[in-house]
Amino acid sequence: MFKKILIANRGEIACRVIKTARKMGIQTVAVYSDADRNALHVKMADEAVHIGPPPANQSYIVIDKIMEAIRQTGAEAVHPGYGFLSENRKFAEALEAAGVAFIGPPASAIEAMGDKITSKKLAQEAGVSTVPGYMGLIADADEAVKISGEIGYPVMIKASAGGGGKGMRIAWNEEEAREGFESSKNEAANSFGDDRIFIEKFVTQPRHIEIQVLADQHGNAVYLHERECSIQRRNQKVIEEAPSPFLDEATRKAMGEQAVALAKAVNYTSAGTVEFIVDGDRNFYFLEMNTRLQVEHPVTELITGVDLVEQMIRVAGGEQLPFAQSDLTINGWAMESRLYAEDPYRGFLPSIGRLTRYSPPAEIAAGPLKDSGNWVNANEGGNSPVAVRNDTGVYEGGEISMFYDPMIAKLCTWAPSRDDAIEAMRVALDEFEVEGIGHNLPFLSAVMDHPKFTSGDMTTAFIAEEYPDGFQGVSPSHPATIRIAAAAAAMHRVAEIRRTRISGRLDNHERHVGEHWVVFVAETEVPVRIRADRDGATVTVDGKDLRIESDWTPGDSLARLTVDRELLVLKVDKIAAGYRLRSRGADLKVHIRRPRAAELVRLMPQKVAPDTSKFLLCPMPGLIVKINVAVGDEVQEGQPLATVEAMKMENILRAEKKGVVKAINTEAGQSLKVDDVIMEFE
Repeated sequence: MFKKILIANRGEIACRVIKTARKMGIQTVAVYSDADRNALHVKMADEAVHIGPPPANQSYIVIDKIMEAIRQTGAEAVHPGYGFLSENRKFAEALEAAGVAFIGPPASAIEAMGDKITSKKLAQEAGVSTVPGYMGLIADADEAVKISGEIGYPVMIKASAGGGGKGMRIAWNEEEAREGFESSKNEAANSFGDDRIFIEKFVTQPRHIEIQVLADQHGNAVYLHERECSIQRRNQKVIEEAPSPFLDEATRKAMGEQAVALAKAVNYTSAGTVEFIVDGDRNFYFLEMNTRLQVEHPVTELITGVDLVEQMIRVAGGEQLPFAQSDLTINGWAMESRLYAEDPYRGFLPSIGRLTRYSPPAEIAAGPLKDSGNWVNANEGGNSPVAVRNDTGVYEGGEISMFYDPMIAKLCTWAPSRDDAIEAMRVALDEFEVEGIGHNLPFLSAVMDHPKFTSGDMTTAFIAEEYPDGFQGVSPSHPATIRIAAAAAAMHRVAEIRRTRISGRLDNHERHVGEHWVVFVAETEVPVRIRADRDGATVTVDGKDLRIESDWTPGDSLARLTVDRELLVLKVDKIAAGYRLRSRGADLKVHIRRPRAAELVRLMPQKVAPDTSKFLLCPMPGLIVKINVAVGDEVQEGQPLATVEAMKMENILRAEKKGVVKAINTEAGQSLKVDDVIMEFE
């Protein structure tokens, strides 16, 4: 077995590989750019080598710099993680030429399967069902429009070397085909150094289901069942689960066997993923093969007990797989939520900055999973009916950079059933504290409570269909509002009692805490009566008594309470006369006032927000790629105004209504902050 491996990656996946290598007694080498000098993966590795400036095309994807780091450290093998050089044939060939093991598939398989055009042709030859499309190279936007019309709208425009949603667009008409081709081509060139584009039919009402495969160098290959990845935004996965709630045993077996057949057809070794589009009748079509470890691999590990990173290392070292297909059963259900540095209230646009607060929920290993080897910082008890795992590459006080993918962490839960795994995820999301940047925790919580998701009846259009106007937060139901109001009242009483005990008070100025209060939750007023005892408090609302117990103390940023024996987890920030409380996707300002103060507050005027309707504001920190209009131009609703690039993605800003451009405050190539004015309208 190898004594030292280098991880040619960064962030959470680098940390993930280091954990398994450490468990196997293998030393690790990290590489880092200027932006990652203080990153978590650098701190965790045994050695670290600086490889250049922040942009990936000057550091992480420069093969010569990685090879030099290998020579400096004497690493015997390289794990590429995902993204960057993980599916780069030339990198695998360079390692082979240097006598360094590549912890991944052979270069020939990368070349065959890493190129989406070639892989589709090979899949057809292997008898795998594929989606109709044009597999040849496309010269320009005019040809893209022509081909799209021949295939029939809607179509999917994709970068041949793409992945992770980069260089991918759906077009429903000629205009979108032309725009999509140009943007996909630009993104592909910037992200992968390969701007080849192909077009295929977009299957409506599809589900995205993928099969995990694992093969060794001795001809053995297995599939580790499927992952449901249909909850996507901008073609990037947000929530994954294993197994799929949609597949039956026969379809699962057929998909798995086809995936293994395809892997064997290209002499594949190591871990890989065969992705399928599945329609409502369980017909499945080959989409692509990812010749690397997938972001969402933890859910497969949780239902199989197999450490995929360990098996990749052992396969690269020449070992045989220690199990056969019949050994790989499905145990329970696993969920994964991707925590992104994206502001859901601003159309999920990237957010950068310092993590002033980063406190994930405690990791817990359930009984059946305790010895699977996938756990770091896990609860040693190992008897929990649920499991919690958090794969991350950040820490409190660290910075989220504009140069890389915006993912902060992958929060995973496991339980014996799907319903229990979802409930475990709800609680874990409630307990996850992130401050300092915009993030998608509220949105993830909202999805976990969405009826379409909980029923398992979702497609890849879930987010677009259920949140057509973007995410505006969650308005709690009336029973949930009452529970939150009662909890807030009990918390307020604890704080009031604490204030009565302050020393140094004037004589005859003792403060008394009354029983009657009015709780303002958003637009709802909830009159309550509070009676406390040694073990908790009883809050009366509308004649009903709610028993509340908690060990929360003022100043704690997280409150775990039971309200009528049901758990309620609240993120807590103190504000004037109350708290900002966040739970299950709701972000609420809650004020607790005496009845007389409540009467007076109702008479207070409301503050009016400033009018920004005549300005185009930059919605994220980013680089202006293009200004589409000039001063004096009349623009129509939906017309492109400017393109902003952030975190490797191009974002087209469009006019919300008809108007005339009065002034343009920026130009292509300029970097802007959030809410910087791009242009003004008359």
